[in-house]
Amino acid sequence: MTSPEFVNREDELEMLHSRFDRETADLIVVYGRRRLGKSALVRQAIDGHENAVYWQATEETPEAQLSNFVETASETVPMLADMQRDWEALLRALGREDTIVVLDEFPYLVESDESLPSKIQRVWDMHLQDSEMTLVLVGSSISIMEDKALSGGSPLYGRRTGTIDLPPLAITDAQQLYPTDNPDDVIKTWGVFGGTPYYLQALTQSQSLQENIQTHILSEHGVLHNEPEFLLRTEFGIREPQTYYTILRAIATGKRAAGEIADFAGVDSNTLGSYLSKLRRLRLVERDIPVTANPNATRKSRYRLKEPLFQFWFRYVYGQEGKLTQLGDEAYTELVEPTFTEYLGEMFERVCQHRLPALIPKTYQGIGYWWHQHHELDVVGLASDGTLVAGECKYTKREMTEGDLADLERSASQIQWTAPNGAELEYHYCCFCRSGFSTGLQQVATDRDDVSLFTPANIVPATDKN
Repeated sequence: MTSPEFVNREDELEMLHSRFDRETADLIVVYGRRRLGKSALVRQAIDGHENAVYWQATEETPEAQLSNFVETASETVPMLADMQRDWEALLRALGREDTIVVLDEFPYLVESDESLPSKIQRVWDMHLQDSEMTLVLVGSSISIMEDKALSGGSPLYGRRTGTIDLPPLAITDAQQLYPTDNPDDVIKTWGVFGGTPYYLQALTQSQSLQENIQTHILSEHGVLHNEPEFLLRTEFGIREPQTYYTILRAIATGKRAAGEIADFAGVDSNTLGSYLSKLRRLRLVERDIPVTANPNATRKSRYRLKEPLFQFWFRYVYGQEGKLTQLGDEAYTELVEPTFTEYLGEMFERVCQHRLPALIPKTYQGIGYWWHQHHELDVVGLASDGTLVAGECKYTKREMTEGDLADLERSASQIQWTAPNGAELEYHYCCFCRSGFSTGLQQVATDRDDVSLFTPANIVPATDKN
């Protein structure tokens, strides 16, 4: 089985192509966490455009960067080779040629020359905005891209005409890169490797999920064995990461409330917020609130790791180096397998949330978790037609029964939500179960149009990889 080199990103490609074809100037910012395929996206977008310059910056002096840029750009626009080594002059010349210019790893340029955003602003205002040039700034350092290209204090604020904050691939796209077509195994693979293209390209197509985990994550020689540590120390600039490690481990092992995290990490609850704020900005941690709550008013918060690989790594790898070395090829069997089904429970809930709009097609105002006092629901969708979709997820070997549906209905009745535009509130109940449903529950779903049952085969559609 072979996997495609480039998957999906149709919306992003369509946006870039439409800007390339316009007869006006465009300044586009493409950013997001490293490993998501930003460089692959822009290279794919400019493929076939003869007037395109793609250049990836390196961590060098400003003079070396300019020299390297000219060397690359002059292959497309030869006259640049004889020009002054000056960003404003070079970009102005490229603008006269209506060139597509991609500056990848833009943060490296800013770190070596903090005045560069101001230089781009000046040449844009004076010359480029009246051309047909497309300038694309690409970067993985979220803080630099936001501070220097997106925020209100940035010299480039108000100049950009488009932004792509690139997310991981959705499970239905990521599965094209998985070494399995089995729906349950697809969910398991997403629960470990997620939708980050770099992680998926590491997968060995001829190996099982267990073998891929053992080879690429648990083995000390695995390409992803130190990936979270590498990103935290280098990409995210966290030079003293011990506290961040402990916070991430706390969340990965089930401590999701702020008080629980603070106690586990030994961090004062008043200072925990600053750590969580940075982790959220880096797209590593996500704040959950009840889906019906106002995010600016509620004090109910839970935190979770956004990247499945980080969730897996901080649960099974971090702090386990000695055991992993000692166990060798038996590490998966001894350390992961006994609790892997439990680990996948939360991942299954997230997959069901992601897939709800495809399973129950409606326009949703919000989809997420809900909890209040002793009641909790894994999936709640608030639809604009006044339907409250309530779901329960069971990633167990036990079938769901009529009793589970009764519990779901009881919890859903406690949700305080006013349907929009005066619509009449209606309920729809969804049971998501790995192991299927009892005969009695199947009969109830047949008799009622407000009950839907979903197994992995329903949740994850078959994909043609040919």
